[in-house]
Amino acid sequence: MKYALFDFDGVVADTERLYDIFWDEMGERYETGIPHFAAVIKGSTLNSILKNYFADRPEAVKEQIRKESEEFDHVRMPFPPMPGSLEFIRMLKAHHIPTALVTSSDDAKMNRAFREMKLEGLFDTVITADKITQSKPNPQCYLLAAENLGASPADCLVFEDSFAGIEAGNAAGMRVIALATTNPAASLQGKAYRVIPDLQGKTFGDFEEWCR
Repeated sequence: MKYALFDFDGVVADTERLYDIFWDEMGERYETGIPHFAAVIKGSTLNSILKNYFADRPEAVKEQIRKESEEFDHVRMPFPPMPGSLEFIRMLKAHHIPTALVTSSDDAKMNRAFREMKLEGLFDTVITADKITQSKPNPQCYLLAAENLGASPADCLVFEDSFAGIEAGNAAGMRVIALATTNPAASLQGKAYRVIPDLQGKTFGDFEEWCR
């Protein structure tokens, strides 16, 4: 395996807890009737959330939800790095491993994240919600990343934290390393090739071992 593909929220940036607060509150305020709404929609694009959970709402309500979500993503949300993530990606780049960022977030959010986290040059291709038509767990995003890298899916190692993302990586025919940053490690067992706490302290030797 020669390629490393990374989800963003919960893998590169420690933002999932912030999303939990925001979307759980949105789920209650807009009366979805779904407990822990944030957990249900993890890994989904905003368009997918609106289509699957708010399709019966008036257009004005859907537009308000979109506006609030985009204001949170594009303006208010901070981007603290996940422990060890940036160091690990830089190490892979130093060893000439092609990398991709594969996220359900849109271009506007990622442009801000790239500026604030200084991510420029760390990824050879970036797949956002604006580049796909099917949300995770559909494998479209990961297959597009592999295509852009000129890689066979079987040669790709995916780093994911959400159930939808893990399913998408598996469905793409890739090997998935699950990070227990969002869900308990026990709940991820059997769903990925390997389950790890996070990328802190991980070495190039670890990457080579996961690729064997």
